[in-house]
Amino acid sequence: MEIKIGVQHVTRELVLETNESSDDVQKKVAEAVSGSGDGILSLVDTKGRQVLIPAAKLAYIEIGGGVTGQVGFRS
Repeated sequence: MEIKIGVQHVTRELVLETNESSDDVQKKVAEAVSGSGDGILSLVDTKGRQVLIPAAKLAYIEIGGGVTGQVGFRS
């Protein structure tokens, strides 16, 4: 699933692919912005890289969609 994250005062959005469900991502976002956690949104992409974003700097999050129009070879 593709996730687009807008960060305040940053012109480019973060785009990552994750294997997590949209419900899991929504729960992580809600926990990060509610103040019940440490105030950091933590997501893991399909390659195992961890992305950490301070919840106070989140502008928007777009969850969903897939990768369309990929060009390349599949094995």
